[in-house]
Amino acid sequence: MNTLIVSFGDGRDYEFQVDDNALDALDGRAPRQWFDREFVELECTPSNPMGKLLIVDQILNVAKYGGESRFANHDEWAQRFAAHALKAVGRPHVRVDTAGWAISY
Repeated sequence: MNTLIVSFGDGRDYEFQVDDNALDALDGRAPRQWFDREFVELECTPSNPMGKLLIVDQILNVAKYGGESRFANHDEWAQRFAAHALKAVGRPHVRVDTAGWAISY
């Protein structure tokens, strides 16, 4: 089982479990495509407008602009976010800290 935690600070952490089969079902390009689409749809602002947009930046921005309520409600969008983020990072346990603007493993 893989775990993604999205944190919005002050103990507002939301945990998602994604099984290996769900991750294996995602094509290797799927995370980048999903985050590219969501980044544009949510009208995210690049954290480094002068450089290349890294997948880590996209994950952080999409979490922030997607909003805490989606994660708090564990809605379908949040589940897709979790699966794509875990697949993109390639680690079984990931923490996305929107308040501290960091991703840790």
